[in-house]
Amino acid sequence: MIDVHFILYVRDQGRSRGFYEAVLGDTPHLDVPGMTQFVLPGGVLLGLMPEAGIERLLPSLDTGTSATARAELYLLCDDLDAAVERARSAGAELLSEASERSWGDRVAYLRDLDGHVLALASAVSR
Repeated sequence: MIDVHFILYVRDQGRSRGFYEAVLGDTPHLDVPGMTQFVLPGGVLLGLMPEAGIERLLPSLDTGTSATARAELYLLCDDLDAAVERARSAGAELLSEASERSWGDRVAYLRDLDGHVLALASAVSR
């Protein structure tokens, strides 16, 4: 493998771009009709593609229309409380308060604007 890209299918590219700008505290690396990309630590790219775009590419794909969780984005943060507040201010729905989990991280779970689960974490015992 050369690079890693995670692509989330979103209802409204502009709205999701604004949400992830607030959550990540960063501006997109690429922002063109049909794709917004953010560079995450380690060089991983997070892409936001409108559902209509993937439906044109793969007409048989059912992207769904409900807020059912379809993916989780797990982000380790320097300041978990600030990250949770940014996400909530941007419109994320809090699913579970930050607490220490059995694998050693302190994690809060939220839902983004398109129903994806956003896990914001800080390492407790790494």
